Amino acid sequence: MKKLLTICAITAACGTTFAQSSVQLMGTVDTYLGSMRVGGDAARKTVVNSGGMTTSWFGFKGSEDLGGGLKANFGLTSFIQVDSGAQGRFTGDTFFSRDANVGLSGGFGSFSLGRGLAPNFLPTVIFNPFGDSFTFAPLVLHANVPLFNGTGWTATTPADTGWSNALIYSTPNLSGFSANVHYQFGEQANDNGKKNIGFNAMYFAGPLALTGFYEAAQIGNPALPNAPLAATKKDWMLGGSYDMTVAKAYLTHGQAKAENSAAKTSTTSVGVGVPMGAGKVLAGLARTTVSGGNTRTTSTVGYDYNFSKSTDMYAMLMNDKITNFNTGNSVAVGIRKKF
Repeated sequence: MKKLLTICAITAACGTTFAQSSVQLMGTVDTYLGSMRVGGDAARKTVVNSGGMTTSWFGFKGSEDLGGGLKANFGLTSFIQVDSGAQGRFTGDTFFSRDANVGLSGGFGSFSLGRGLAPNFLPTVIFNPFGDSFTFAPLVLHANVPLFNGTGWTATTPADTGWSNALIYSTPNLSGFSANVHYQFGEQANDNGKKNIGFNAMYFAGPLALTGFYEAAQIGNPALPNAPLAATKKDWMLGGSYDMTVAKAYLTHGQAKAENSAAKTSTTSVGVGVPMGAGKVLAGLARTTVSGGNTRTTSTVGYDYNFSKSTDMYAMLMNDKITNFNTGNSVAVGIRKKF
């Protein structure tokens, strides 16, 4: 359960009062025990790692009612590796790499300035049964997690799941339809044309949901200063889900290509979530084919049990295969606590 703290309480020591303002302290702590081996690994490792189903994070978000339906909003949230206490997702990750932005919202929708989500993030994590799991969700692994084990396998999305120095505009909800437009400024001397640009759209109508995104990226993230990519890389994805109550089915397809390469990657994913008892059985498969190159196929099946709305425990089994490399099998159990 998210705890709502008023700014008045936080600043009471200095006697400052802000009417109709609020700050939320929030986050997720997720840790798992597993025997892990992905495609191409020479051997398996037994680990206690952070972020099995959700990358662990904490931070603050807040808003102030400015009147007339207008609000000022901010977000400052940071990733953390709970197994070791280290900051960030990896060595060198910036402190507030999850959110660092401020903006306004109202009847026109909203806009923010700073670091925020990339166009690929919401469509990818909403339209697969494992959500925002960067460890077990086949679609997320193929889209956003490169391998460093000699396979040379790179993520299909070109510039991380968050963009720095960004302007993001989000439309209001229009009868189930919403969209977000993202523009990342290059901030590079003598080359002001460097930029990332993209958009996504989502539509929810009863049991049916549809999505799509497009990105054209010239800048890497999240390192500062932002490093240019070798060449502009473009990627897109279309997807949908349908909730039949007894099961929810997912389907996506997307492609990615760099301008300086003839190779094109195509990724198709399918998945299903089936309610069972106090939790869900989850299953998913993603296959990515590189034209003229290798194919990667990842499948995961597991069970996610809910103790409450904010605490769950999960067990996952994953198979990962890359053409001409060792097959990897992983098994893990973990617990996730939201606050």
